[in-house]
Amino acid sequence: MMIFVCNVLKMALLKNKTSLFLLAGISVLLFTGFKRPGSGEQKGVNWVSFNEAVKLNQAHPKKIFIDVYTSWCGWCKKMDASTYTDPAVIAYMNKNFYAVRLDAETRDTFYFNNHTFVNANAATQKGAVNELPYSLLDGKMMYPTTVYLDEKFTRLSVAPGYLDVNDLKTVLSFFADNKYKTMSFDEYKKQAQPQPVSK
Repeated sequence: MMIFVCNVLKMALLKNKTSLFLLAGISVLLFTGFKRPGSGEQKGVNWVSFNEAVKLNQAHPKKIFIDVYTSWCGWCKKMDASTYTDPAVIAYMNKNFYAVRLDAETRDTFYFNNHTFVNANAATQKGAVNELPYSLLDGKMMYPTTVYLDEKFTRLSVAPGYLDVNDLKTVLSFFADNKYKTMSFDEYKKQAQPQPVSK
């Protein structure tokens, strides 16, 4: 196909410049696949800051998903590259949660619930932790860790460690569908997984 396009472009160049621009535009459309913006496919998780999630939640309440990570965490990077790029995870998370990426070592200041959260030791201590993630994780700093809050910012759960696509989808649906109100997560996991077929 590339040879065909090149030959057509050469012929157009010989005829006139208008044809050249027309054919160049057609070839760009051929190579980009005619994808229209807003065709329903979401490009990624709609990450917002913690402060943005607080503001958004005031206007339109949703549960909050918080990914606590660090820039040096290998499992965090693996989760970014695999779990958070899955189309089903992206669509479900964007529909049901405000998704927050929270660097545990950030120097940002957060204002929440009449409290200011800072990283007081960031300038003097390598790996110093901000007070907000420290508070969310009860000081048990493991990365990655996902935190789930309800619409009123009540902490529902903290899940330390890497989650693959299936594990994260199960946890997200447990909280988004309010199953946590009527059953334990272990009960929900058994119910959500296909049962083995007996012979």
